[in-house]
Amino acid sequence: MLKVEQRKLRNFNQFQTIEDVLRLLKEQFSTRKLYIKYDVDKREVMINEYNPDNTLMVVTDPNYKHSGDIIIYGLSDKYIEIDLEVLDQIGPGYYKCRIKSARRATEGRRDLRFKINPGEAVATNFRVSKHTIELTRFNIPTSIKVVIEQFQSVNSKFADIFRVDVFSLENKDIALKHIKNTGKTLFIEDTTNPESYKSMTEDFVDIAALYGNDLDKLIKRNIEKGFKSIIIVPVIYITEDEKSINFAYIQAISKTDTLGLDKVIEMKEMSFKLVDRIRDANTILVSVHQPIIDVSRGGAKLKITDPDLKKYIQKSKGFIFDIVFKLQAPLTIYGEIKSITFDPNGDMYIGVDFEGNSSRKDEMKRFYDVLKPMEIEYKSKLMKSMKNKK
Repeated sequence: MLKVEQRKLRNFNQFQTIEDVLRLLKEQFSTRKLYIKYDVDKREVMINEYNPDNTLMVVTDPNYKHSGDIIIYGLSDKYIEIDLEVLDQIGPGYYKCRIKSARRATEGRRDLRFKINPGEAVATNFRVSKHTIELTRFNIPTSIKVVIEQFQSVNSKFADIFRVDVFSLENKDIALKHIKNTGKTLFIEDTTNPESYKSMTEDFVDIAALYGNDLDKLIKRNIEKGFKSIIIVPVIYITEDEKSINFAYIQAISKTDTLGLDKVIEMKEMSFKLVDRIRDANTILVSVHQPIIDVSRGGAKLKITDPDLKKYIQKSKGFIFDIVFKLQAPLTIYGEIKSITFDPNGDMYIGVDFEGNSSRKDEMKRFYDVLKPMEIEYKSKLMKSMKNKK
């Protein structure tokens, strides 16, 4: 029995009557193909007979073993799904069914989908995150905490007080809260000068406006602590699907020397280096070849058999990988996971969407160029098939 995890759901409109579904099948699927949903082998289905009581005689692969009701799907102007109740199994792969319900996708499928034969293309060089940084709770994996602690230790001589830490939901410091929410940098060059608490540009925190009437108290407190200059730079982690996470900050406080704008730039560069180290520590590269079941301009279906990939992909929202077509250079693409299916053998099948911005434009153009001859060939065969049936 298949185990299915559907992550990205389609939007549907329900058919109102069984007669509408029957009319659609007779008018639009006499030549178009229908398939069994959640079937790893993607078996075709044919409506062999329409009975007077509105039941259907359905024919598929004799080796198919149903476990309860069957969902069939097809593509006309839009994607269609039909729920069938199996009333009787007449023979191997031959069923008498009743239509329970049906639905039509609100949007049409963007692209043609092509079945990939063994040897035509493979997926490889999977770059998958070991851990997902939780946006709301800021639960940071131990491996990343170790990187942060080491980074702080190595750069501790940058200023009298140098700190690298993760934003905490319990933190009541209004400046840190503002940096976390906006991604802006705090820069106070001279703690004794009220003008230094104003923002230079939109990229900096306006401490004077943030504290308002309490600014004088803040200035007094900083002077009493012996602080001369203060810089706080956010650490912004960019995920594979290009989402920004302001999850940590680098703080430098000087009690001796004045920290100028050059130190702000240097700390910005530090934050980039830290993100690179975190990404390296948080990413696993798996270079095995995995089969591609089918592919379109907008996505693909992959078969995953490697144990490491299975483990990390289940926790991931998406990943970067290479598609290698026969006699072609590798194409690097980001895939957002839409669905995960396990067959009885434990093999994983994943549907990925290429729609995200992380798939580089130049790479996608090359990808489309590879698919174009396949599209032309498919349309040519379809036209010939339609002419032969007239």
